[in-house]
Amino acid sequence: MQRFSAYAVVRKALGSNRDWQEQWRDAAPKKSYDALIVGGGGHGLATAYYLAKEHGIRNVAVLEKGWIGGGNTGRNTTIIRSNYLFEESARLYEHAVKLWEGLSQDLNYNVMYSPRGVMMLAHNVHDIQVFKRHVHANRLAGVDNEWLTAEECKAYCPPLNIDASTMRYPVLGGALQRRGGTARHDAVAWGYARAASAMGVDIVQNCEVTAIRRGGNGQVVGVETTRGSIDAPRIGVVAAGATSVVMSMADVRLPLESYPLQALVSEPVKPVFPCVVMSNTIHAYISQSDKGELVIGAGTDAYTSYTQRGGLHIANHTLDAICELFPQFRRMRMLRSWGGIVDVTPDRSPIIGKTPVPGLFVNCGWGTGGFKATPGSGHVFAHTVATGEPHPINAPFTIERFRDGVLIDEAAAAAVAH
Repeated sequence: MQRFSAYAVVRKALGSNRDWQEQWRDAAPKKSYDALIVGGGGHGLATAYYLAKEHGIRNVAVLEKGWIGGGNTGRNTTIIRSNYLFEESARLYEHAVKLWEGLSQDLNYNVMYSPRGVMMLAHNVHDIQVFKRHVHANRLAGVDNEWLTAEECKAYCPPLNIDASTMRYPVLGGALQRRGGTARHDAVAWGYARAASAMGVDIVQNCEVTAIRRGGNGQVVGVETTRGSIDAPRIGVVAAGATSVVMSMADVRLPLESYPLQALVSEPVKPVFPCVVMSNTIHAYISQSDKGELVIGAGTDAYTSYTQRGGLHIANHTLDAICELFPQFRRMRMLRSWGGIVDVTPDRSPIIGKTPVPGLFVNCGWGTGGFKATPGSGHVFAHTVATGEPHPINAPFTIERFRDGVLIDEAAAAAVAH
């Protein structure tokens, strides 16, 4: 793998940038592998990378039905935080944040991780009580989080409007995680793909899985794809909104529903927005990208669907809220909008673990919060696929929790789980 450095950039520039290597090998599938990862998004690529790096399993293929970065990894708003209420969730997301902090160095690829702070606004008494509960729970769990008054929110994010006379939902305060922030979604996928490929992992694009084959004892033995049959004794499914479709090929039903989640970006402007601001009450959140675009997101659409567009009324509602919170942005023009397909569990927490089918593992149900967990998710799922047993961090996130009633109910805790 060609290593990136300031010296390499200067040397290549003097050579007219003619001999940069491809970022990763666009491999053709082999007849068999030690493990298959179905889904070439951030979580799937991270799983393959950690299988190779941490567990020495390098005869691995990542099967992606489209192109790398073409799914939810390239269709999100890049928010990173770990201030979830329940200890199980906070432990998982905090594991991810710690990996984010050194990820660029680990991958030798700039993922543009920016710990600029994530501020969650409170608009009523219930919000205040919920966020203060979050703050106290996070501190007990060793996760940074702090309560700010409305005036302190304004000081941290000057564009914020706190004039109650001009707002339907006045800002009464907010919870701030200073270590939260953003990263470049495409760079995360490219960095993991590049690093995994360098260790021998095959990245197979335009390869849709059409069937999961099982042996006489019910265990998985391989898959059928649009590029032929592939044998493997271990299969990890990390297919986001398409998880239910893939798992049905092995007769496994999961408590999942798939919804469109919309986002949009404005025309680029000079740096005007210093952090990430979220409002669960009005379902809107905003940050500014390194290119200068305002990145704006909404809550999930109210209907199940596999469309990557979503309903216009949801975007309009979100922009109404943004213009009320930040009146100076009303004259800005929107460049483009899109939708991702999120897979949602009843408690809005993921499923990471074994399935009733021997050799078949699943990582799904991240809902609207999957991007922030990318490195942590891949790390613990790789352990599960490699050893057949859960990592201590993902042990609570089993399928069986829905049977046993041991829910990790972030939906009730936060109303929305971006």
